[in-house]
Amino acid sequence: MTIILGLESSCDETAAALVDSNRRILAHRVAGQEEEHRPFGGVVPEIAARAHVDRLTPLVQGVLADAGLTLDDVDAIAATAGPGLIGGVMVGLVTGKALAHAANKPLIAVNHLEGHALSPRLDNENLAFPYLLLLVSGGHCQLLLVNGVDDYRRLATTIDDAAGEAFDKTAKLLGLDYPGGPAVEALAKGGNPKAVPFPRPLLGSKEPHFSFAGLKSAVARAVAAGEHSPADLAASFQQAVVDCLIDRSRMALAACPEATAFVVAGGVAANQAIRTGLTALAAEYGKDFVAPPLWLCTDNGAMIAWAGAERFAKGLTNELDVAARPRWPLDPNAETVRGAGVKA
Repeated sequence: MTIILGLESSCDETAAALVDSNRRILAHRVAGQEEEHRPFGGVVPEIAARAHVDRLTPLVQGVLADAGLTLDDVDAIAATAGPGLIGGVMVGLVTGKALAHAANKPLIAVNHLEGHALSPRLDNENLAFPYLLLLVSGGHCQLLLVNGVDDYRRLATTIDDAAGEAFDKTAKLLGLDYPGGPAVEALAKGGNPKAVPFPRPLLGSKEPHFSFAGLKSAVARAVAAGEHSPADLAASFQQAVVDCLIDRSRMALAACPEATAFVVAGGVAANQAIRTGLTALAAEYGKDFVAPPLWLCTDNGAMIAWAGAERFAKGLTNELDVAARPRWPLDPNAETVRGAGVKA
């Protein structure tokens, strides 16, 4: 049995966790930054980085105390090395390097997206490779065939904006509190999802990718027109996103009969309307639908520790000079997608 300390600081959550190779979460702590970013309606990178500096060391000390362990009991240090806001990524990675050097432990530089991609296996020991993954978060919207640790084939990505970004923009347009995704979901529960005929970009297209920029623009126009209630706008927007995710995922499921399951991960995967729609889609194809618990969908240290454990088991460790990366695709061999830019 091995014990991995995981550190996460890629955006606005500072987190640390201890996880062992038997899938036991020995301790985990997360410090949010909602109060710092709320006045700005979104994440301010410099503020986020400074908050990580203040919070990460106490969190590490806290999880070690919670588990009754010391660094000597840990087998390796796993830290997010990208992608993400580079200031925050550097805080976590440098902290991981310092701990690894001081304790003479191996360092594991974890791709934040791989943390999300492997997180369902932390909660579900029966989830076997290969599986089809819908990775939906504030900065990413991708469909990937997960063949194994460090082995991903990207089937689709967004050509413009991510689904989570669309949720955040819609929340801001509706004057909702930050963070936007949960606020839109809560408001949508009191609205009519058919009230506003929002577009479904690329719905039915043979192109496998996602697009949400047009939907964001349509929401802005509808809000400015003032013809619908905020609840109806939220519900109609959310349904449009669900329809797009289902349509694109249906194409991927048809193309990947070898997939053992249909898995969703990432912060947007906490949305219950999305989960309900994807559960029904998986059933259409006779696949098990797998999603991590809600707390494991959002950024956390446990997913980084578990990805570190999976990589450590394969002997995938890193030297202390490994660099932080603001962009880091899971499938470096994927073809460039028109318009995708850094979101590819």
